[in-house]
Amino acid sequence: MSERLMSKKKPAFPVNKKLDAYLEHYSRKIEIPIFYEDLLRFSGSIVVYDSNEEDTLWVRVYYSEFDRTEIDISLKKVYSILHSDGSDSIFPFLNVDAVDYCTFGNSKPFRIKVRNILNDNFTYFYVKRTDASRIYGLELEHMLSPYNLNFLVYGDTLIEEHIAGIPGDVFIKDFLPKCNESEKSQLAKEFVKFNERCMIRLLGDMRSYNYVIVPTHDFDHVVYKIRAIDFDQQCYEGKLKVYRPQFFKENYKMVMLVKEKLQRNSVDQYKIEERSIVAKRILSSGNRIKRLISIVKTDDISNDDNIAALSQHIYDLTGDIDFKKCKTMGEVLALALDFVKRNYEDVSMKQIIENKINL
Repeated sequence: MSERLMSKKKPAFPVNKKLDAYLEHYSRKIEIPIFYEDLLRFSGSIVVYDSNEEDTLWVRVYYSEFDRTEIDISLKKVYSILHSDGSDSIFPFLNVDAVDYCTFGNSKPFRIKVRNILNDNFTYFYVKRTDASRIYGLELEHMLSPYNLNFLVYGDTLIEEHIAGIPGDVFIKDFLPKCNESEKSQLAKEFVKFNERCMIRLLGDMRSYNYVIVPTHDFDHVVYKIRAIDFDQQCYEGKLKVYRPQFFKENYKMVMLVKEKLQRNSVDQYKIEERSIVAKRILSSGNRIKRLISIVKTDDISNDDNIAALSQHIYDLTGDIDFKKCKTMGEVLALALDFVKRNYEDVSMKQIIENKINL
């Protein structure tokens, strides 16, 4: 029997006063005219199918005529706050084409499709229940990944922008077999780096449907990048394997790709590259990440069993006795990031002393 990695259900954690003040300071906390609970007032729904007539686990909801008018205006306002200056001057050019509700997973988000009626360009954003774990995950992604994230928090409602890309499970099934050998090698490299980045920052549950593959055309070839899209499992679980995408069966083909395309020394090289770039981002994030880490260290975002288990697993990996002293999951995260930063700085200083790099 395969090992069970995930808990049955992760609880949502409230935003404490310190995190709330942090969000306000960095313009993440902005008053919005609609809440998650308001969208639950739908009067009916229909199943949303994909192009192959398969159930997407989303349903398209509809509202009474009275509620629909109010909700449409409020969602346009949210769109304006998230993507523009917050004014209502763009309202005449916007149409809320769809409100979809996900019946799968912990957060049960709403996906809002907004279209510009002048040119039919459209985009999505998501309305979710506020969860401190997810907020920490979003902020860390904003600071430690190659990508900036746009999200808003107000009360018990979280607004997230859409992260564009091909869902990992869809890519593995439909696109990976069509990739040439060079593209497969590049994907293997990106998976190694993605795997390392998730472990460093303790972002869990990166099964193939929780990340996207982003193809970018560059001269005569396509560059692939991997982006997380679900941040619900930020440093909650006690098993270190949860924070390493390679251990999920949904990623088996990606793991096999790494084994087929990369030698051991190349894998080690890409891991070092990712640790180094994360360390540089920690250093460049300055007071912002220091303030966030000081908050998460005192926050209650896991349980004692998970904290003890993860502390032991990381101690076994690093040999750093300080991990065994952790009392909160935030302390584990802080030590993990500090371990990466400290080792990067030690190596850099050693290179300087040995004159291996030019100042």
